[in-house]
Amino acid sequence: MSTTRVVWVAAALSLVVAAGCGLGGKSNDEAQTQPDFVAASPSDTGPAFEPITESPTPSPAKTSAKPASKPKPSKTSPTPDPNNFQPPDCATYQGKAVSKAKAKAALNAAAAKKYWPVSAPKLTVSSDLVRSISWNESGWQSNIVNCDGGYGLMQVMPGTVEMVNTRFEKDYDPHSYQENAIIGANYLAWLTRNLGDNYFRSDYSLSPSKCKSASSWCLLNAVIAAYHAGVGSVEQSASSKQLPSPDYVYVVRSLMKSCYCDRF
Repeated sequence: MSTTRVVWVAAALSLVVAAGCGLGGKSNDEAQTQPDFVAASPSDTGPAFEPITESPTPSPAKTSAKPASKPKPSKTSPTPDPNNFQPPDCATYQGKAVSKAKAKAALNAAAAKKYWPVSAPKLTVSSDLVRSISWNESGWQSNIVNCDGGYGLMQVMPGTVEMVNTRFEKDYDPHSYQENAIIGANYLAWLTRNLGDNYFRSDYSLSPSKCKSASSWCLLNAVIAAYHAGVGSVEQSASSKQLPSPDYVYVVRSLMKSCYCDRF
């Protein structure tokens, strides 16, 4: 093949392959909304070139270039790194954040509380679950404010704060990082009691061993999905047993197994 034809083929191929895309998503609900991971891939563009006016030299009749095979599209989108917390672009910050060590201590203390000491004393919320949801929600940043109003370590929404305070006759302040952690853990306990009574025969165990996978219908997965999408969304999915927000559930379950936050 002549040098001129090589230049033309290279230029044409540069136009075909110069492309890129990125995808991200997020779901909102009245009870809780959180940021998701977003993996963005910048598009590459090929350099501009000047067309060559010289006519290409014909190749010998017995030789022909084998057409290049088209690249096959990927069947699966890249899975975001659960440890790589990325706040939404619209996030703001109020005041000074506490250290990760203090955040971890507050989350562990919130998980250790008994939220149904009389009617359901065996109901507990594991510290792994509370810490993992918090890391996914805020990256343990106690002063982060989401664009929808979610605040602090557990990204509690104003409606969630009001519900917890009214239902349990409390006066928790979401701007206190310790009480923010308690509100989130208390809400998880309420979701466990509510969904456990209605769909799991009052079995309140949040053990991962009761789940076949991160996408199966089990109490732990349902509670995680409800924290993100709202209890109403989970109730609507109960008949089909298809959890809402499966990506969110997958990330939290992954963090429960291994989290960068564990080193703090």
